[in-house]
Amino acid sequence: MMIKTLTLNMFFLLLTMSVFSQNHAGIKSLLNKDSEFIFPQTVQKIEAALNAKTVYYEDANEEKYAKWLTNSGLELYTSLGKNNTINEIFFDIPEDQALVVEGLPFNLVMNKTTLKESAAKFSKYAAKTQKMEEGSTFPGGSKLTFKKGKHYATLIFDSKNLLRFLGLTTELIGPGVN
Repeated sequence: MMIKTLTLNMFFLLLTMSVFSQNHAGIKSLLNKDSEFIFPQTVQKIEAALNAKTVYYEDANEEKYAKWLTNSGLELYTSLGKNNTINEIFFDIPEDQALVVEGLPFNLVMNKTTLKESAAKFSKYAAKTQKMEEGSTFPGGSKLTFKKGKHYATLIFDSKNLLRFLGLTTELIGPGVN
């Protein structure tokens, strides 16, 4: 009886560890010493860093894009500039998955970093917070934006105030996009 109890306890311990384990984004080589994404970037460098195949696609206006789905479940996507250079990038996780992904720019962690932590951390960059509308991707959530250097950062939080999206752009994203 003691062996069955011990075996059952070990099973639940292993199950719990795998469910709550954090995944790593795998982009360390694309970040500078301050954990900021390095721009401009190339498709090849991102593909190599992520060890993920690039998927190319176009929108209705025939603008070119690239995306990568990492082993951690994190999705990165970007528009492609002249000569396929990358000057902005977006980090996203599927809405239906409770993935925790660390190793993001600014040392953020998807599904773990909170709005309160981020507002405090980025207050020195005049970060602005606004509530997401009912028709948005995360109704009841919040959007935090700030500018650091040449890029704007947009952080979107769900209704539980957990980070779900990060965008690094050269222009501020309009409200109709989210």
